[in-house]
Amino acid sequence: MLAMPAPLRFVLAFSGAAHRLAPMENPGKFSFSSQRLTLSACDWGDAASPLIILVHGGLDQKRSWDWTASALAGRHHVVAFDLRGHGESDWANDGDYGVMDHVFDLASLVDHLGVQCFRLVGHSLGGNIVLRYAGLFPDRVERLAAIEGLGPSPKMLAEREAMSAQERLLKWIDDRRAKSSRRSRAMKDFDEALVRMTRAHSHLRPDQLDHLTRTGIQSVKGGTVRWAYDPAAMGRSPSDIPYNDFKALLAAIECPVWLAYGEKSWASNPEKDGRAAYLRNARVTEYAGAGHWLHHDSFEAFIADLKAFLDG
Repeated sequence: MLAMPAPLRFVLAFSGAAHRLAPMENPGKFSFSSQRLTLSACDWGDAASPLIILVHGGLDQKRSWDWTASALAGRHHVVAFDLRGHGESDWANDGDYGVMDHVFDLASLVDHLGVQCFRLVGHSLGGNIVLRYAGLFPDRVERLAAIEGLGPSPKMLAEREAMSAQERLLKWIDDRRAKSSRRSRAMKDFDEALVRMTRAHSHLRPDQLDHLTRTGIQSVKGGTVRWAYDPAAMGRSPSDIPYNDFKALLAAIECPVWLAYGEKSWASNPEKDGRAAYLRNARVTEYAGAGHWLHHDSFEAFIADLKAFLDG
């Protein structure tokens, strides 16, 4: 195993009730291999401390966890990585991004780190990934927090199942063609990207918008910038496991599970729609006024609850 990166280099600064991150310099950084792809990761804290792995959602990247990672790093070794097709990780040559491929990448990271037991936190697609991993390796995961990670609501699933197999596969072909032919949006510079980020997430603080933009863009030839993800990365794969198999993985999870949801999100609350019952030992928290990115929208409340959950 390669030597682990440098320890925590972030400090927290507070201004009133706002929880602000003042980055002294970048966190430790390393890479690992998975299915012939090179994936990028970073870490905070002492490598000898208990490990927590953070898994971001679709069209996001590892540095969006900076506030959460810095808040946890005093007592934990925190690792976040870019999913394939995201951030600084390689893109899949064929533009196919199945959820189980992301699960394989998480397993590759765990092998790279050489740890036996650890804790997992995932958001959205990342929440789905960590739940699947914990069902496959229940003896390795001590605690798991999934932020809106159970995927489509029962209503959305019923609508999908109402389609014939031919309809679903033809739709997949059309979606795959559209996403594979789409080029990354070129933007003049950081300022243009910040304007776009602000329009999409106007409720966030200026320091959040600035940091998420700076860490979420890449420079390209010609001096322009683009968002740091493959436009094809959110395409659905027809080869994904059946939903009943997903439910079986949820039932196999042995550790305590915390499911966090935003009141104003598109995602359905699993305590209300019945999906929380698929898990043996799960509790659900809903955050008033928060949307899908509740760990940004309600950071203070979220991080206090996450620390309490991780401490058992």
